[in-house]
Amino acid sequence: MPTFAMLTRLTPSAMQSPHSLEELERKVVEHIRRACPSVEWLANYAVLGPCDYLDIFRAEDIDDVSKVSALVRSYGHAHTEVWTLTEWPHFKQVIRDISLLSG
Repeated sequence: MPTFAMLTRLTPSAMQSPHSLEELERKVVEHIRRACPSVEWLANYAVLGPCDYLDIFRAEDIDDVSKVSALVRSYGHAHTEVWTLTEWPHFKQVIRDISLLSG
């Protein structure tokens, strides 16, 4: 399954109190689990920067990735940015394959 990174920035209305963040997280996770049961969460980080959270997850297809992003934006009152990740050894092999073709 492909791996993705999602950066999330909460809107000011979502950040009413520390307790409200935990409740918001619970609701969003619940919606994602129902809509995308095959999505595999690998890591979650709080970020000190322009974004509030970084999530790393695997998904079978772009439809599930779109659903995850839409659910976080809708129920999480947030802006998301999703990136496709390629593991470094695989990326190096892709580059080697290009070299063989242009050889």
